[in-house]
Amino acid sequence: MEYMQAPATSSQGNILCCTCGVPIPPNPANMCVACLRTQVDISEGIPKQVTVHFCKQCERYLQPPASWVQCALESRELLTLCLKKIKSSMTKVRLIDAGFLWTEPHSKRIKMKVTIQKEVMNGAILQQVFVVEFVIQYQMCDDCHRVEAKDFWKAVVQVRQKTVHKKTFYYLEQLILKHKLHQNALNIKEINDGIDFYYGSKQHAQKMVDFLQCTVPCRSKTSQRLISHDIHSNTYNYKSTYSMEIVPVCKDNVVCLSPRLAQSLGNMGQVCVCVRVTSTIHLIDPNTLQIAEVDGSTYWRYPFNSLCNPRQLEEFIVMDTDIIRNQKLGAGAGMRSNKHTLAEVWVQKTSEMNTSQQYHCRTFLGHLLNIGDLVLGFDFANSNVNDEYLNKMNPHHVPDVVLIKKSYDRSRRAKRRNWKLQEMERDNVEFLDSLEVNELKLQEFEMLFNSHIPVESDTDDDGAPRVSLMEMLEELSLTDATGEEGAEMMTD
Repeated sequence: MEYMQAPATSSQGNILCCTCGVPIPPNPANMCVACLRTQVDISEGIPKQVTVHFCKQCERYLQPPASWVQCALESRELLTLCLKKIKSSMTKVRLIDAGFLWTEPHSKRIKMKVTIQKEVMNGAILQQVFVVEFVIQYQMCDDCHRVEAKDFWKAVVQVRQKTVHKKTFYYLEQLILKHKLHQNALNIKEINDGIDFYYGSKQHAQKMVDFLQCTVPCRSKTSQRLISHDIHSNTYNYKSTYSMEIVPVCKDNVVCLSPRLAQSLGNMGQVCVCVRVTSTIHLIDPNTLQIAEVDGSTYWRYPFNSLCNPRQLEEFIVMDTDIIRNQKLGAGAGMRSNKHTLAEVWVQKTSEMNTSQQYHCRTFLGHLLNIGDLVLGFDFANSNVNDEYLNKMNPHHVPDVVLIKKSYDRSRRAKRRNWKLQEMERDNVEFLDSLEVNELKLQEFEMLFNSHIPVESDTDDDGAPRVSLMEMLEELSLTDATGEEGAEMMTD
């Protein structure tokens, strides 16, 4: 405790303390500091030990009356929270300074050094320094309590896609992992046609819905279910459900557009191949290399379905190929692809090598195919396809075969694949194969290096696309045995 007074304007003599008689400079109380300490305690009424509630599950502190905040030890946020606990008892004093004193991290104690001032006898100002001890008590917050009670979610996002294969789902899964949107989810359940994301707040669910609408072409529906109603406070407790339906078209699908949609896209052919699905559906006409993008709203106005699934693709061998150059498009045509090459090819099924049956078609894979290569395609000539728009087309405009992608030895590719993707719940070999071919998607994802599989040399290659060693090393983090970052390499 100290005595505060204004500096004297002229020299003054000492006076005797009225209690103990010790010579002191004149002050309004006519008492020394020691006697004032025995007479007045300005920290009286301020608690020296206070309880702070802490949730071990989410590591948050209770900020009365009902909010929970994240605070690090000895942080400004924790100092503010502690001062609010004793604010009501400090209305008659003036706070000068406050700071933490060091304590053991596991002691469940937080000590704070507080400096205050107060005016006492005859206008004398006293300053006192004391320590307030905050005792940490464990208390489960409401959010964690609902999690433990198994009745915790407030909103669910139901993502659905009605297709046989889920390449768009796997692409979406990698984007969710990259942007760490799955961290806010309380639970993730995989069902037959999609995934359910459960959230503890409606705001987190709305954030996921906004992300899906910006990432993949989809449409949404919202519904609410009343759980409870307090008639006294007129408050309602709802559980919200967001139903997100992704377009049933994936990469490498053959589709047939409606005549009206094909005309609006630049008079392109009705039979197209989906080469990519992002926030829009990327289509290419295998007869003209004309490309177009269909967004979600356009798709739901003019819907179209996939004519085949990956299991219906057949393997062909290229017998002859001829590059088509200077292809002229008709009036009102849209853009052409610069990444593909138009070619006329003669192919034969590998299952019919003992016959002379061959098929002639145009393809956008002219830059990849050579005589003797294997390619996967869909056989329209020997298939019974039930599609509204395809059945109304002129049979002369329907190709015999639509080639989708070049075929590689899957067993060799899986054996030498020394990388893997982060996953939420599952794995898919077909998606990994298509990912190696698509360099744009490969740059969007975060790969994990698998050190248990040896890296083969660059000369051991059959022409199949693969992830380079430099791309894998970009995401590689070297650590020592303690888990810390490794030291720099020492060189002579």
